[in-house]
Amino acid sequence: MDSYQEIARRIAKIILSPDSAIGVIDGVLSVSKDMGYLAFGFIDTDTRYQRETEKIRMLTAIKHGLLDNHNFIKTIETVLNNFNKFVPETRQNAIYSKIIASVAGRTITNSMIAGRIATAIAQRSSFLITLRGGIIGNSLLIGGMVERCIYTSQRLQQYNPDIYHALRYRNYDLLYFLVEPALNPFVEALKVKNTQGQPAFEKILSMVEKEINAKR
Repeated sequence: MDSYQEIARRIAKIILSPDSAIGVIDGVLSVSKDMGYLAFGFIDTDTRYQRETEKIRMLTAIKHGLLDNHNFIKTIETVLNNFNKFVPETRQNAIYSKIIASVAGRTITNSMIAGRIATAIAQRSSFLITLRGGIIGNSLLIGGMVERCIYTSQRLQQYNPDIYHALRYRNYDLLYFLVEPALNPFVEALKVKNTQGQPAFEKILSMVEKEINAKR
């Protein structure tokens, strides 16, 4: 896990410039990573049955529209809403006032914050189009990407069960690997809260506020 300051810096960067998430998630379409996961899945016989079950769940979810863009947005919103549940209202206004300038002087809701950031990331990202297009036509890459999706979901379940179960309810955990690099600092901050308590979490929030104020 990164230091408090590094977690805060990365959170502030996403809040101030959701566009920056696009650069962070470029590696999602990495051929080498997909091939690596494909190879690891081949030798990982201990979890093969579990992964086959997950593949069936994934195919069923895709058949029912999992890859629709609004589900991508909802995946991001779910993580951010879970993060913001533990951010005091006064701190939310201090941290998010710059990106929610249109509602200055009113209470900023969790859903509004998450929606603005999620939509900004989704609207400016083209990788889902690529995912649905040429890359999906290569069976080896499909296999590697599916393995990567499943292993990322399993890793999230171990690292932060609360976030995992919030996403799992609508199969959004299967999309998490697409946004993990951008949302990871928020999940890490929640891990700090779960393991070290609310005061430690609020220390990170204080650093986030300072990072944002320094860049205004």
